[in-house]
Amino acid sequence: MFNKILVVCLGNICRSPTAKFLLQQALPEKHIDSAGITAMVRDGKAWDMDAKARETAKAKGHEFGEHAAQQLTRDLINAHDLILVMENEHRQYIGKRYPEAMAKTMLLGQWLTDDGKGKDIPDPFKRSNEVYDHVFDLIEKSCNQWKTKL
Repeated sequence: MFNKILVVCLGNICRSPTAKFLLQQALPEKHIDSAGITAMVRDGKAWDMDAKARETAKAKGHEFGEHAAQQLTRDLINAHDLILVMENEHRQYIGKRYPEAMAKTMLLGQWLTDDGKGKDIPDPFKRSNEVYDHVFDLIEKSCNQWKTKL
């Protein structure tokens, strides 16, 4: 049913690539991609995954492959069956810009609460190591829960 999954955050360098790689490991039969609402690109060159996010994953036993930040587009929206976002604000943005995608857009942290409202996963960019650790743990827990749902 959901064979093509797109994970979205703001810059596509911390949260969404982390979730993409974790979901790829958990669901190898699925196509997982990631994008950013304001993808980090400088001088026409897409940024790699944030070094601190990559180091955090490595410290927790995960090696992630190459990554290049990409901008969220209508083509990406249309090419995927499920869109997982980090924050309700991202879901609202997608709903306004791509209203046809609202029904297939959910929080990555959808299953982190019992009230059905889900939980936002904060942006760790340029924050402390503790914040990166906390965010990684939220993303990993969320991905493990999505694995059981998909």
